Amino acid sequence: MPDTPETPGPDEPSLEEQIAAYQREFQDLDPQVEKVVSALGRLNRRMNVAYGRQVAALGISNAEWEVLKTLVVSGAPYRLGPGELAKRLGLTPAAMTHRIDRMAGEGLVTRDRDENNRVRVIVELTDEGRAKWLEAMRMASSFEEDLLQDLAPEERTVLGDVLIRLLRRVEDTQPDAGGRLTDLE
Repeated sequence: MPDTPETPGPDEPSLEEQIAAYQREFQDLDPQVEKVVSALGRLNRRMNVAYGRQVAALGISNAEWEVLKTLVVSGAPYRLGPGELAKRLGLTPAAMTHRIDRMAGEGLVTRDRDENNRVRVIVELTDEGRAKWLEAMRMASSFEEDLLQDLAPEERTVLGDVLIRLLRRVEDTQPDAGGRLTDLE
């Protein structure tokens, strides 16, 4: 597949300009490595903006979307304690409490005492929260299909495999890179 020029955002240099500037200041830079890493970074930022617009159209924030996803991934009945939610999202317990308060007020989750342990609180996805999650998934799926439309199925497979290898490398060498996972226990 031929290279196509990357379209920079407003007031942002193209990747080629950015790499040339880096090389001017740091001669040991490998331009191939920098092209991959910079492209991944820009792609991630732009995808986050697109996802943010989609969930905003549904009346929820990216932060709320993350909680909904985490509850769904936990499996039916879509319930977790606030501490477990905080750990999975890499948040402090105080930040998680604030997020849960807001979401409970919006009817996206409920927060109740565990019947088996009255000290423990359980956060559960509501029907409204699940409906928002499903609609966000429909929107994201359409966006993602459009994003990958120029890649053949084999290219998608190779790209997915390569990205998983990169992710594993980061997870193996930077175990805390996922957020506050170990210091909350």
